[in-house]
Amino acid sequence: MKKRLFAVLMAATMVASLVACGSTEPATTEPATEEAAPATEEAAPAADNTEAPATETSSDLKIAMITDSGDITDMSFNQTTYEACDAFSKTNGLTFQYYKPSEDSDEARTAAFNNAVADGYNVVVVPGYLFASMIATVADANPDVTIIALDVSQGDFEGAGMTELPANVCSFTYQEELAGYMAGYAVVKEGYKKLGFLGGIAVPAVIRYGYGFVQGADAAATELGIASDVEVNYVYGGQFFGDEAVTATMDTWYSNGTEIVFACGGGIFTSAGEAAKKVDGKVVGVDVDQTGTIDGLYGEGVCVTSAMKGLAATVNTTLTDVLDGNWAAHSGKIENLGIVSGDDPSLNYVQLPTETWSMKNFTVDDYKALVKSMADGYVTVDSNIDVMPTTAIKVTTFDNIH
Repeated sequence: MKKRLFAVLMAATMVASLVACGSTEPATTEPATEEAAPATEEAAPAADNTEAPATETSSDLKIAMITDSGDITDMSFNQTTYEACDAFSKTNGLTFQYYKPSEDSDEARTAAFNNAVADGYNVVVVPGYLFASMIATVADANPDVTIIALDVSQGDFEGAGMTELPANVCSFTYQEELAGYMAGYAVVKEGYKKLGFLGGIAVPAVIRYGYGFVQGADAAATELGIASDVEVNYVYGGQFFGDEAVTATMDTWYSNGTEIVFACGGGIFTSAGEAAKKVDGKVVGVDVDQTGTIDGLYGEGVCVTSAMKGLAATVNTTLTDVLDGNWAAHSGKIENLGIVSGDDPSLNYVQLPTETWSMKNFTVDDYKALVKSMADGYVTVDSNIDVMPTTAIKVTTFDNIH
């Protein structure tokens, strides 16, 4: 599988770089019942395959993507998944359409899935842990529909009553603690000493990002001999979007000396960005390279880096295998993706973006050396999410904002 991952990753990374530019209006599924009307072409047009696709195909695959509680303009998880599916479909001459559930509920997500199947879509891509219950409801009843889940873990499935995945389902999780570590290590090496972590909801992926960030910051501070000077404020917003209460907390942090905040969880970065721009503060993005998005909204240089995972690469790789008849490589599996190359960080499923690199003290070469050390096992990161890592630096935790 690794050879195929390497072959498609560079093209997929180009897809991910488009995240900040999307502005397509989301579709809706009305209402979330068995009688719900399917998304129409006016609401969610299928991919326009008249623009000379790069390859001809006679495949009968029809690809659908369903959004979670966000939409395809969230500048994060949904948008990246949408753009990856759309680009793959156009490249391969396939029909594609996305569906937005009428509300944030398992019933609405199930209705959206049923609408997609009724419309003839036989490959469905879903991003995020919220889809575990939907998959548990629909997978066995639709054995001819291939379901590709991103970031739905074994625990999520077990919570939905699934002890193992059926043959028509696969899921991918990521070693977020590694990406979080890279970001924490980088910003301390760059010179930041007063750090913050603003998580969305305290689900495993967000916790791994946060605990990895703390471990990376601690390692860098210890190496520099400044552990007593480095501090991290740590809080969860309790939601995946910013609001006045979250922004108020960020205002307090920045005004009290916090220099940079890792905003980890969908649109919650908006509250960190709004607070940061008032005092020339900085932000670390998440999941994708959010430099263009955050800097575009809050000022050039606000986003220092982003802790990324290869959503677009995963979509591209897996859809390629489906198209090529290699579904067996993924059937019924949950694959945990992380570092696959110590020599070329761009081939990894967790990474920092080098195309928009702005750090001066911590260089791209320094980053590559760090990744090599991680790949070779000289640097290890604890993935345990049950307890905050023990550190030499000071970590102050706060009650959830919501």
